[in-house]
Amino acid sequence: MTTDIRPFPVDDAVLSRIRPMQFRDAEAMARLHHAAMGDSLWARLGERFLAVLYRVLIDTPGFLAFVYEEDGRVRGFIAGSTDTARMMRTALRRGWFLIAPAALPGALRSPSTALRLVDTPRYTAASSAVSLPPGLTAESLFCSFEPDLRGKRVSGHINKVLFDELRARGHQHVKITTDAGNAAAVRQLESWGFAEAGSFAFYGKPMRTFVLDLAASPRVEARSRHPMVE
Repeated sequence: MTTDIRPFPVDDAVLSRIRPMQFRDAEAMARLHHAAMGDSLWARLGERFLAVLYRVLIDTPGFLAFVYEEDGRVRGFIAGSTDTARMMRTALRRGWFLIAPAALPGALRSPSTALRLVDTPRYTAASSAVSLPPGLTAESLFCSFEPDLRGKRVSGHINKVLFDELRARGHQHVKITTDAGNAAAVRQLESWGFAEAGSFAFYGKPMRTFVLDLAASPRVEARSRHPMVE
């Protein structure tokens, strides 16, 4: 981690609009996810699939999500996990009868997407090829906001809320994986003090993994403003 990372300047007005995800937020999160990551594998299965997936995940141990809301409208969100591999196994075991029918229309529209989808269970094994600190399981998975919120530090606040929550739960590190060619994402991660842990190939494209030491980061506090009970 670079030594010039300073504490995050918190704006209480922005922070007050961030809250834990609720079941009713699934459709809004699906809309935002699809709009920002429409070319990603899961987004190709459609907004209905994403909404069903988020409804299943909210009741799955290990899943964490927060939304940014203005005047009753969800305009951004972040989703992560305390243990992605275990979370996804549990979600599929509990909710396969909801997830599979929701994925079917998208899979029929794009057989190549369906073929890549079967690789999903291999994600943890594939990403373990990088050099990670022992015991690291916490991960930030998805983050999306409406375009006009860019530059207003909303994403920084919601990232801090997630990272604070993970630290409060005893996690020392968090990882984020991004497309190797996503220069904007890499710049944002480096501005937070993330260090690159390595790269690997998944879903037919190169990926890069970055790790943040939550215990050492001056931007992360060992407490949560939005306690959530698993």
